[in-house]
Formats: sequence, structure tokens, C-alpha cells
Amino acid sequence: MPETDARAAAARPTARRSVIVDGVPVEADVDPDLLRDVLLLALERVAARPRRHRRAFALLVAPPGAGKSTLAAVIGEEAAARGLALDVLGLDGYHHSNDYLADHPADPDDTSPDAAPLSSIKGAPATFDVVALVRDLAAARNDSDGAASWPVYDRRTHEVSPERRPLTADLALLEGTWLLLDEPGWRDVASAADLVVFVDADPSDLAERLVARKVRGGLSRSEAEAFHARSDHPNVIRVLADSDRTRVDVLLRLHADGSLTHQGGHQ
Repeated sequence: MPETDARAAAARPTARRSVIVDGVPVEADVDPDLLRDVLLLALERVAARPRRHRRAFALLVAPPGAGKSTLAAVIGEEAAARGLALDVLGLDGYHHSNDYLADHPADPDDTSPDAAPLSSIKGAPATFDVVALVRDLAAARNDSDGAASWPVYDRRTHEVSPERRPLTADLALLEGTWLLLDEPGWRDVASAADLVVFVDADPSDLAERLVARKVRGGLSRSEAEAFHARSDHPNVIRVLADSDRTRVDVLLRLHADGSLTHQGGHQ
């Protein structure tokens, strides 16, 4: 999209709505045209497309702080309003347990007693069980007996819940940071997708959003800034640099003011 078109799109009015994200009400400003004419239209086309497997999966991929969980919740609400059956799922249910993260070093080659644990970089690819993710994704796509389920991350305990949610729709939207990562294991996630939506962003536009989120979660400003420097910022750079963008069907851009515009893609 030309720069002038992007500016014009960014200036379009948005509709504010309240959605529930991880059990918490969140106010979201969304361009109704983008939601209806780009995102929902792409999902409806996937749902109508003939396929050999039972369940289709769409991926919503974005760097930390880009609002992917909120956008996924908005899409889920709009899909329900349009009569499109859609399960909205998250990657966070595949986090290793906090005990596992505390007991394993962030650097597998660092065997010293004071090695930084994986918990110090929670949210990085190594803190997820990608083997379990790929296994469950394959089972959910086929799901011949209708028994597929998905793990849920509890934001109150910061652990994966012992309960799993059943999948009921034949179309699922999975949101997460690393779903397009061009690395062993993660490539199997992207290759199973029927649709990929990617949100691009400038790292500098995400910094304050990420720090503010940690402060809301209980950290001091200095603690939040330290976590951003140690974990969030490297993750932002990595997802923007190492995601396989050749698989992207719908490319969005997050602007400094929080608005989203459609930048193209294969759709």
C-alpha cells in the first residue's frame, strides 16, 4: 500500500468496543471496514473452502505488545455476530510450567550454578513446548472423533490451567508470537495453517506499551524497564526478523497511535 494510502487508512474512524481478554474487560478501537472487509472476509473464505481435514486453522501472529490477544477477541466477537463459528485460541497454553522454567537454564550451554533460568526470559521460544503444540494442532485439524481440546493459560496464576477447553467449531483462530518462526519445530506450525495474518510494527512503538503492561501487572517502573530490555525487546526484534513472511496471507501494520491498516498479502 502506498504511503499516502496508508495515511488515509489510518485516518479512518474506528469503533470502540469492550471485549474480554483473559477474563479482563479491555477497550479496543477497531476499524470496522478492516474487520469486516479484510479479516472476517478472509476467515469466511477459509471456512467455505473445501479441505481434507476437519478443522481449518488461521494464525494471527504479531510481536509482543501489538495487541494480538485483543484483536483476536474482537475478531471472535464479530465472527459470532455474523454467524461464523470460530474458536479463538492462544499459544500461551503451551508455556512450560514455572517449575520447569525455574529449573532449566536460559542458555543450555551454561552449566554454572548461577546460570540465568528460563523463567528470566519467559515468553521466548524456548519457554514453550512446541512439540506438544504441533501434536495438538495435528490432532485438532483431523479430530475424527470430535474430542479435540486446547490448553488454557491462567493469567492470575501465570501457569497453564489443569483444565482444557473443548474445540467446537470447524474453524479456529490461533494467536501467538512465534507461530511463523522460521526454526525447527515452529515451521511445522506454520505449514499446518490455512490462513496467516501478520501484524508488523516498529519496535519503538511497542516499547512503552510493553513497559506499561508490566507495570499494570504489578512490577515497578524500573523492574518493567529491566524486563523489557532483557526479554520483551529481544523478542520483538526476533519475531520481526525471523518470522517466515512468505507464508503471510494478510499483512497488517500497527501504527504509533494504535491504529491498524491493511498492507497487502496473498489474499
